[in-house]
Amino acid sequence: MTLAPTLITLDALAAGKSGTVIHVSPTAPGQLDEGVDLARRLMELGFVPGERIRMLKRGMPGGDPLAIKVGNATFALRRFEAACIAIQPE
Repeated sequence: MTLAPTLITLDALAAGKSGTVIHVSPTAPGQLDEGVDLARRLMELGFVPGERIRMLKRGMPGGDPLAIKVGNATFALRRFEAACIAIQPE
């Protein structure tokens, strides 16, 4: 029996944890349509399938923005942007 990998969205990843990008969708689950522009922008920043990421910090209060390391670059994303990125945590 093979267990399917557990996927979560990037906004649910705990600070200090890493994962691999699996999919970038144009909208987060339960969100209004933002269009393909958001997904394209995230992919241009380096959030592409197969890329390793690391959650560095969450802003206070409310946990917004999120500091994410992709490759050698660090980006600040809002939670709704991070919710568009499906990852497999390590």
